[in-house]
Amino acid sequence: MKSTILATLLATGSVLAQATPAIQQGLRLFSAPTGTDQLRLVDTQGQIVHSWPNGATNTQGIHLAPDGSVVVSAFDNNNVFPGVTGRLQQYDFDGNMTWDLLINSAQRLMHHDFFVMENGNVLVMTVDNLQTIHATSQGRDPALLPAPNWFPETIIEVQRTGPTSGQIVWEWHSADHWVQDFDPALPNYGIVSDHPELIDINYPETSLIVGDVHHCNGIDYDAENDWIIISARSQNEFWLVDHSTTTAEAAGHTGGNRGRGGDLLWRWGNPEAYGRGTPADRKLFGQHDPRFIPDGFPGAGNITLFNNMVQVFQAPTATHPLGGESAVIEIELPVDNTGTPFIDPVSNTYGPDAPVWSYSDPLTFYSPFVSGAQRLRNGNTLITQGMFRRIFEITPAGNVVWEYTDPSEAGFIFQASLIERSNWNRVEEVSRTAGGTIECTAVIDSSLAGQNYFMLASLVTEGTTPVPGGVVLPFTADILTSGMLQFPNTALFINTFGQLDASGRADSDILIPPNLLVPNLVGREMEICYVVVDSTGLVVNVTNPTVVEIKS
Repeated sequence: MKSTILATLLATGSVLAQATPAIQQGLRLFSAPTGTDQLRLVDTQGQIVHSWPNGATNTQGIHLAPDGSVVVSAFDNNNVFPGVTGRLQQYDFDGNMTWDLLINSAQRLMHHDFFVMENGNVLVMTVDNLQTIHATSQGRDPALLPAPNWFPETIIEVQRTGPTSGQIVWEWHSADHWVQDFDPALPNYGIVSDHPELIDINYPETSLIVGDVHHCNGIDYDAENDWIIISARSQNEFWLVDHSTTTAEAAGHTGGNRGRGGDLLWRWGNPEAYGRGTPADRKLFGQHDPRFIPDGFPGAGNITLFNNMVQVFQAPTATHPLGGESAVIEIELPVDNTGTPFIDPVSNTYGPDAPVWSYSDPLTFYSPFVSGAQRLRNGNTLITQGMFRRIFEITPAGNVVWEYTDPSEAGFIFQASLIERSNWNRVEEVSRTAGGTIECTAVIDSSLAGQNYFMLASLVTEGTTPVPGGVVLPFTADILTSGMLQFPNTALFINTFGQLDASGRADSDILIPPNLLVPNLVGREMEICYVVVDSTGLVVNVTNPTVVEIKS
C-alpha cells in the first residue's frame, strides 16, 4: 500500500479536479461556556478534536495567533460592567500559558474582544476608567450620569515584551473626538449634524447606570487599508478608525493616510447618532462582531456582522418561538477613487442604504446578546448564535449545511471562528551544530480517521507542487521531500507515515542530529506539512505549512 501511494505522489504530472465541498473544510475555534478544557476545536463531524487545558476556564474572546497559539480575553474578577475581562492570555498548542498580561487598573479596563495582528501585536478593546467630572466637563448632561464612573472607549495596540508584560505602541481614545450641543461654554460645542466624524457625548440620551457610554463589543482590522472597525452597541452602529496615524495624530483631527487623524472615517447603522436621522432610520440593534471579509473570499472588502435584535418580543410566539429574531448582514463599504469612505450625497448619511446580503429565520434564529458571523472561503457563512450555544454554517442561499450545539446547560458562546490551520509544531528554529527534534501535530478532521498520511518537508519554500487530487503542496518538493516519501518511519523521520487516529490526528517528529546539516543551510527555512491520501493515492487534504528556521 505504501509503495502505491509513494508512486502516485511522486508522479505529479497530471492534476485531477476536485469538487468544492458544501461544508467549508477546517476546524471551528470557540470558548465553551463551561468545562475544564474550555478552549476547543470542533471539526466538520461535530467532534471536539482538541482542547487547551491548564486553567483556561474563565475566558470570553478567543483568537488564533499567526504562530498557532491561542490568545484569549480572561476574566479578572472585575465586573464593573458586563464584558469587562482584564487579562490578555496566550497558550501554546499543549495548553501552556506563555503570556499573562494584566489590563485592569485604575486607569484602564480591558473588555470584550481583541484582534491579533500578523506581527503578533494585539489590538485590545479597553475603556478609560474616569470619573463623571471628566464627562460633565466635556459637555455631558449631568442628568444623564448618575453613576460615579465614566468609561469612554479606547483601543490600544500592545506589543509583547515578556511573559507578563507588554508595551502600548499605539492608542486611540473616543474621548478625543467628542461633539456636544448641550453647553456652549464647554469644550467640544457644535452642531452635532455638522460633525458626523465626531461622537455625540450625549447620545443616546439615556441615564447611564455605570457610565458605560458606548459598550463596544467587537473589533476587527484590515491590514491592507490599515484601519480598524469597532462595534459601538449603545450607539447601534459601528465605527471605522484610521490605524495609520501616530498616537498623537489619533488624538487629533488631521494626519494618517486619510488625513483625518483619529476622527471616524465612516460609521453605519444609526444616522440618529450623528444628528442626521430618526429612530425610523436605524438599521442596527445591539449588534456584535463586525468582520472584514478577507481578500480571495466572496465579498472581499465587505463587512459582516451579527444584528442581534431585529425583532424583539417579551414572550415567545408562534411566529418567533425564541422570543425574537436576529439577522446576519453583509455591508459593502462605500469608498471613493482614493479608497476613502464617503457620505452619500443624496441621503446625506453614511451609506449604503441596505445590506448586499442578509440571513434571518424567525423560527430558529435569535440571540439578544453576544454572537457573531464570519464569511468563509467557499462563500458560506459561519454563525454563532451565542445565547443558545449554537454554531452553524449556511450557504449564500441560507441553507444550513453544518451545525453544532454545545451541550452545556447554561452560559453562552461569545463567538466562534473557522481557522485555516491543522498543523502545529513545537519549535520555530533548530540548531545545525547542536541538532534537535522538530515535533509536529496535525489535527485535521475525524471524517478522515484511518486514512493514510505523510508528513513532508522542503528546504525550497518558494512555489508550490501539484499532487494528484487537484491540490498542491505549499512548497517546492526537493530532495528532502523525496527522502521523506521514500524512507518514512526511520530514525530521522519518526512516525512520518501512518494512519490518522479517531480524531483525525497524527504526531510526527523530524530528528536533526548535531552537524548533520551542511553549513550553507544556516539561515534557511524548512517548511513542513501533512498530506492525507486515500486508497487510490489521491490527496484528499493538505495542511497549512509550518516553518522552522535553521540556526548556526
